[in-house]
Amino acid sequence: MKFKSRLLCVITSSALFLTACPIASQVTKLKEFVKDSRIELGGWIHGGATLNPSQANGFNGPVIFADQANRFQLNQLNLFVRRSVASEGKVWDFGGRFDFMFGTDAIFTQAFGVPTFDVNSGEPFKRSNWDLNLCCDSSRTYGIALPQAYLETYVPVGNGLNVKLGHFYTPTGFETVPAPDNFFYTRAYTLNVGEPFTHTGMLANYTVNKNWLILGGPITGSANGGWDGGWDKQLGNWAGIAGFTWSSDNQATSFHLSGTYGKTSTRSDETWAFYNMVLQHRITPKTLLVLHHVYGYAGDVLLNNLKYSNVTQNAEWISVIAHLYYDLTDNVSIGARAEWYRDQDGFRNPSPFRIAAATNRVNGTAVSYAGSLSNVTITPADYYDVTVGLNWKAARSLKLKEKFLQKLSIRSNIRYDRVDAYRSAAYRPFADHKDQILFSLDFLLPF
Repeated sequence: MKFKSRLLCVITSSALFLTACPIASQVTKLKEFVKDSRIELGGWIHGGATLNPSQANGFNGPVIFADQANRFQLNQLNLFVRRSVASEGKVWDFGGRFDFMFGTDAIFTQAFGVPTFDVNSGEPFKRSNWDLNLCCDSSRTYGIALPQAYLETYVPVGNGLNVKLGHFYTPTGFETVPAPDNFFYTRAYTLNVGEPFTHTGMLANYTVNKNWLILGGPITGSANGGWDGGWDKQLGNWAGIAGFTWSSDNQATSFHLSGTYGKTSTRSDETWAFYNMVLQHRITPKTLLVLHHVYGYAGDVLLNNLKYSNVTQNAEWISVIAHLYYDLTDNVSIGARAEWYRDQDGFRNPSPFRIAAATNRVNGTAVSYAGSLSNVTITPADYYDVTVGLNWKAARSLKLKEKFLQKLSIRSNIRYDRVDAYRSAAYRPFADHKDQILFSLDFLLPF
């Protein structure tokens, strides 16, 4: 029996070895192919918790991204595959990128540019099918987004032309959706409700010389003037995006101006437009100052808020933000951000934003899987917020040897928000308060 058992063991082991060898060989060949093709696989994990002493209903008022009060949230599990293209040279190059995101930030990153109800008339819309209904309605919090899916080409014309075609993050603004590209856990209201997150269409970038870069292209798939468009609705509504970036000879200073302009939707000829300006100046090698301004306009929209009831008029929003960052050491940086954001007509900034964003029609009735719509408030108001925080490259400081932890960063933030109603009755969106303070701790692990 012992001999038979040993013989069976040897035969089984040999079979497994012979089976594994071709698999190992194929894996090696696949790795070599990926390397030779310049295909990159990567991503990041990002999550955190926010303590809000004034909140009891689970939300941080109109603050989004880190919108969950007094609980941990997995904001972004983001996976991507990409092939970057050349930025200079005399040879054509082709590539692209695809991103998959799971987490609490997905709802703010989806192609929601065709809203449940027409912003001009209030009539129902058929929403985009790109990534709105992929997952997790019952969770009230988590979802899936596909924020980028585009092809890219480098055209060897002049100093080099790069063209994206598909669905991509907006090139406007300073803060952005991907967690690794931001200093703070929370975002400013300007990013939340003042600018687009994504576009669908084409975007071309051309380097004029070492100081000037211009960009522009047509965008579609949206009933919000080209913002956050998808693939299968409102494709007859075309808008445009354009802008430029100037950089100084020593690259210490840059100025960016860009914006979008177009009709609101295929149903409306009313204008939806915005512009933004970003000035960055590196005061010293360790100190960065950023000034950011946004102005937005939407024509003849239907307003229902604490001041207006079924009133149609033009809506405007405007903001100014200042950022200051300083590297204390190679592994620790400190930052401060101050913002004024005016939702002049009570059109852009509902609270809690997640409940409003998750609105859908069920049997002809507006409902939200994220909570009761009766808890959502909005009114013309000025919003003020100040944030200070630390970024700590924990893995480098602790000299962690585990490869998957070597890029770990930990961030701590303190944020103060206040709101004042603008030419309307008093407004208290922070758990029946005019202000609130948030204490946040989050981690970021790229891979």
